[in-house]
Amino acid sequence: MSARRGHGHGHGMGPAMARAGEKPRDFRGTLRRLLRYLRPRLWQIGMVFLLTVLSTLFSIVSPRIMGKATTVLFDGLLARNAGIPGAGIDFAQIARILALLGFLYLISAGFGVLQQYVMAGISQRTVYDLRNRVNEKLARLPLSFYDRHTHGEILSRVTNDIDTIATTLQQSLTQLITAIVTLVGVVVMMLAISPVLTLVTLVSLPLSAIVTVGVARRSQRYFRALQAALGELNGHVEETFTGHQVVKAFGQEAEAVAEFDRINHRLYEAGWKAQFVSGIIMPLMGLVNNIGYVIVAVVGGIFVTRRAVEIGDIQAFIQYARQFSQPITQTANIANIIQSTIAAAERVFELLDEEEAVPDPADPVRLERPRGEIRFEDVRFSYKPDKPLIEGLSLAARPGQVIAVVGPTGAGKTTLVNLLMRFYELDGGRITVDGVDIRRLRRGELRSLFGMVLQDTWLFHGTIRENIAYGREGATEEEIVEAARLAHADGFIRALPDGYDTVLNEEASNLSQGQKQLLTIARAFLADPAMLILDEATSSVDTRTELQIQQAMQSLMKGRTSFVIAHRLSTIRDADLILVMDHGRIVEQGTHEELLAAGGHYADLYYSQFAGGQSLAG
Repeated sequence: MSARRGHGHGHGMGPAMARAGEKPRDFRGTLRRLLRYLRPRLWQIGMVFLLTVLSTLFSIVSPRIMGKATTVLFDGLLARNAGIPGAGIDFAQIARILALLGFLYLISAGFGVLQQYVMAGISQRTVYDLRNRVNEKLARLPLSFYDRHTHGEILSRVTNDIDTIATTLQQSLTQLITAIVTLVGVVVMMLAISPVLTLVTLVSLPLSAIVTVGVARRSQRYFRALQAALGELNGHVEETFTGHQVVKAFGQEAEAVAEFDRINHRLYEAGWKAQFVSGIIMPLMGLVNNIGYVIVAVVGGIFVTRRAVEIGDIQAFIQYARQFSQPITQTANIANIIQSTIAAAERVFELLDEEEAVPDPADPVRLERPRGEIRFEDVRFSYKPDKPLIEGLSLAARPGQVIAVVGPTGAGKTTLVNLLMRFYELDGGRITVDGVDIRRLRRGELRSLFGMVLQDTWLFHGTIRENIAYGREGATEEEIVEAARLAHADGFIRALPDGYDTVLNEEASNLSQGQKQLLTIARAFLADPAMLILDEATSSVDTRTELQIQQAMQSLMKGRTSFVIAHRLSTIRDADLILVMDHGRIVEQGTHEELLAAGGHYADLYYSQFAGGQSLAG
């Protein structure tokens, strides 16, 4: 069975959590890197640009054509009222203009739909590639990365940040193109109607810019605070509900709720300020637009009375004037969104740039028939460079031996297993399996040699059958049932309403802790590995069940090299070799009888347990 780690560690907020929602430190560099993901789809982006330009141009031309219809109608009414013989409204010409207008709107909508279709494909394919890279990266990261970062923070990067990039690519990119083309097109059409009126309209441009930039800068600060609080809230909720039993057991519900309220209040404060400040931009811009509208209406009316401009053109100009500020506001909003998006992309790229685990060798060794001879040779290791944990550790396990590892908390027992499985890399020395340095094996190959049963059970959402079958691909129903029977799990499984088809929820809380442990042991039976690692495997079951499991384990361990970490010293009396660890060193080793006779650390631990002393878990 390929040993897997069910849950990463989360020792508080990682450093990246504090950076959530910040303004990007390297805007240009991150933007260039993000654009590289779009490079394979450059021709599609070019098509989107062309379609957006065409769709926008057709919609820009339409008000001018609509103005022509108004002019025909107005001139016809004036001529008829003036009593000119045969004069009247040319409805045929108006009909032709309206038909052309309808055609232009239809074409504009068609190009818009096609542009959205192509852009959806670009954005989703780009984000698909990015998600794949992140997923592959997470699989290559060392366990130390998960020690430094909370689950909530990692999930936020994989989901929220990448979704932010997807939304921006899908919407903001086309909106930016539309805004630029609209702004240029509107100015051109306004100049074609009346340069003087255009100049009058442009007078309001500085005021619009001041309002937009001022509001955008202020709202950006609140949006950054909003994102930071949201990331922190995600981490708090994930940790609280994952460990809700611990929270309840220690009576920390009030503290957890208070912490949630504190973060949620910060999120509320930042949220309403961000939404309010960004929301006032429209009323303010409406005020500026209305001032410009009044000026254009007055000056335009004067021009119409002097026959300097047709009335239909004034109508069109007023429409253009009202459209003029929209792309400016839109561009300012998009600029803010792009800042947030680049910040999100920066967080994703930080993840992609994390130092990976040492790669598998180019020419790996493959153990066809592993015997199970394991050696630690002058092994040195530390979780932090300035705090060595294991120094100069050496030990040898012959094929088929049962090696028990005991010692106080923090002695390095579980670390020993983590190094053997290459969850962490050595600082010095080497570990060999059958004389082969484990660094010459592929990690997957190495871990497939071991069956692993941990103190913390790991079961996934699925049936009991699927959870046991996880131990070996292609296992038959008979093999699954036999593995459950050997682990003494078959009885309680059949007692469940749906038996082996019982569906476990995500936390497997519909089973007792002991039952969950029995399922993981059944999984190890099914895997039929060459070597075994049992890390407090029976700590969560009752004494009677433990005895049954011990009997089954004896047959499972027969002929297999096994490492057994235990705090109940009575369970490892028959071990071939007992290692007593303290502060990363092996302070004693020998059989149960030899260590008791020596009267050292092991004897103290053993007699303290049977004298009612506190057992030493590790």
